[in-house]
Amino acid sequence: MAFFRRAFLVLVMICLGCSAQSTPAVAPDMALRIERQVRQYYEIPTEVKLDFSPLRPSDFPNYDSLTITLQNGEKKKQYEFLLSKDDKTLIRFTRFDLTKDPYADLMKKINVSGRPTRGNKDAKVVAVNYDDFECPFCSRMHQTLFPGLLKEYGDRVLFIYKDFPLAEIHPWATHAAVDANCLAAQSSDAFWSFADYIHSNQALVNAAKGHENQMVALDGITLQQGQHYNLDATKLQACIKAQNDDIVKASVHEGESLGIDATPTMFINGEKLDGAVPINEVRAALDRALLAAGVQPPPHPAVPPAAGTPSASK
Repeated sequence: MAFFRRAFLVLVMICLGCSAQSTPAVAPDMALRIERQVRQYYEIPTEVKLDFSPLRPSDFPNYDSLTITLQNGEKKKQYEFLLSKDDKTLIRFTRFDLTKDPYADLMKKINVSGRPTRGNKDAKVVAVNYDDFECPFCSRMHQTLFPGLLKEYGDRVLFIYKDFPLAEIHPWATHAAVDANCLAAQSSDAFWSFADYIHSNQALVNAAKGHENQMVALDGITLQQGQHYNLDATKLQACIKAQNDDIVKASVHEGESLGIDATPTMFINGEKLDGAVPINEVRAALDRALLAAGVQPPPHPAVPPAAGTPSASK
């Protein structure tokens, strides 16, 4: 019995030794050489830390796989590289799994449960816009979408808004998002009416001098919307007073996990649009998504020729 125990222990040690040899760590001098190359080429700031995985066998002869993790505080991103066995060449490596749809996978990461919507709830194309009520570019995008594109696309598209207030530069954006969610808890129409009004009248809130006065102005607008839609005033006032921003924080965290760092950012069936892009770019993205879903896009109004450009002759 003792013999078998010793034999088993020897076998385990051999296996562990083989495992250790098959995944060697990157030598310190090599790690330094790689870090200098990667930092210089990708212009990575000094506060970002680089960590190296053990080397792994790759599908390519004479190359090992290496994962480099970039970490800045709690944010992490991983990138795959190939390192030649002679330690002379590093290759940036990305493997694409063509059996998966990256757009569909991205949309699965967005939680739209309970969010107010505009359009057809059964539409095959969904446009999710991460919005900041104080952002002037968000105001421009909002007025591009509504009412024009909503009317133009009819029941072909569903529009959903998520919160992404840039609190560092927009001091009343989070408060506005919380107030909007207080309205949404009772009425989707009240939420959209608030969104339409704020995006058309940001100057009115900005004109209320001082942070406290801006909060009072927002709450007053919210209560007016509640009264217009016959909402439960007691519940609405309690919600406004509580200023519970859990939903807003969750939305921001979700957006950051998707790589959002500015507003507006919109995902149309997974395709990302950054910023207040021109209306024709939004149309093009919507049309691509519709065609991919087997839906014919609507006819679009003719684009007027640019100044100084002659119109086509007949």
